[in-house]
Amino acid sequence: MTTATTEKMTFTDEGFQAFLTSINEPAWLTEQRKLAWNKFNDLPWPSSKDEEWMRTDIRMFKLEKFALGSAEGGTAEPANVLAQGVEVAGSMSFQGGKSQIHKPLEQKWVDKGVIFGNLADAVNEHGELIEKYLNKLVDPNIDRFSALHAATWTSGTFLYVPRNVVFDQPIHTSALMENGGCDFGHTLIIIEEGAEATVIAELASDTAESSGLHCGAIEIYVGDRANLRYVNLQDWSQKVWHFAHQKATQGRDSNLQWTVGALGSKLAKVNQHVDLTGEGANTQVNGVMFTENKQHLSYHTLQRHIAPHCNSDFLYKAALQDSSRTVWRGMIKVDKAAQKTDGFQRNDNLLLSSKARADSIPGLEIEADDVRCTHGSTSGRVDEELIFYAMARGFTRKEAIRAIVIGFFQQVFDRVTIESVREALGDAIAHRVREYE
Repeated sequence: MTTATTEKMTFTDEGFQAFLTSINEPAWLTEQRKLAWNKFNDLPWPSSKDEEWMRTDIRMFKLEKFALGSAEGGTAEPANVLAQGVEVAGSMSFQGGKSQIHKPLEQKWVDKGVIFGNLADAVNEHGELIEKYLNKLVDPNIDRFSALHAATWTSGTFLYVPRNVVFDQPIHTSALMENGGCDFGHTLIIIEEGAEATVIAELASDTAESSGLHCGAIEIYVGDRANLRYVNLQDWSQKVWHFAHQKATQGRDSNLQWTVGALGSKLAKVNQHVDLTGEGANTQVNGVMFTENKQHLSYHTLQRHIAPHCNSDFLYKAALQDSSRTVWRGMIKVDKAAQKTDGFQRNDNLLLSSKARADSIPGLEIEADDVRCTHGSTSGRVDEELIFYAMARGFTRKEAIRAIVIGFFQQVFDRVTIESVREALGDAIAHRVREYE
């Protein structure tokens, strides 16, 4: 899709035109980009006056510090925290707009019609298929970040699994950001009727001191009777700005398990939505968040029940230390036709510092009259009696706190069916836990 260039292109009309000139893609996609760029120029940056942004301050964010992506990129080893010891069906990494296949699909999967690769390349090879789905779930008109992404995305994961094809091994992808870099990756996953797949995706920085910008999108289509397990770990450095719109839609009698690990970034603002559009669809959304120092992570989630007899089960847990802050605002929306809905939503927060803050705002919007929907939220500090109890049995204070924190997250870990993912998430959190203030 892209041709190599060393010129840094700014986020201006001139820079955007230079960006378009540097890429080779179908006319329909170029037209999409131009429309999105016009929308980007028309929209203001979100502000504290906007209800969705009133708890997230981005006044320190300066887009002009960054540049439009190009095909240039490093060749550092990809992040591989979650898939250690796992035999994957395919593996691919991204850095600076450059992709590398580490393990191509076996011919048996290719013969069955499975497509796995860089979305930027696939738009030329499978344009008719991609045009049908790209930017149909994540609307470029939502806000200025969605418009910017739709106009300037440079690479990303594309996975297409045809009807009734069942993967017995996961797909693994990773994006690595170099210092001062931009990642505008777009993930597009299409699981057709009766198909099944598992995807493990990781986002990381090349060093703990690397600054950067991520403005991404995820679009997931789960067809009738299809099954998808999707695991996404965000572990950027604490100098990265992270903005993303993520959305899945499910067909009749389909199953989606979506697990999110949010550990990195300076500031994150993520919208994660699931639409249950087919009768009998079932979704489970799991989230693990750990913040430290002055991190600010804001996640807005939506479980939208459009069809009847659907189930949604949502559980996010967050632990916060130092002066960090999380914002979670969740909504279960039940349309009028979605009778016999069963929706559950819970967010728990463990404060490891008197300076940490967790804003938790669950919500219900129900138009149907035959439903069962429950939601809840808790926030609190570690009980000193629990720490004393563990120390009385030989733990140091730090070991006791770590054990309590891991126990707090265990309910989410137990839902994850991939052993390496459970262990990696637990280890990543345990290594960050410090003394309880």
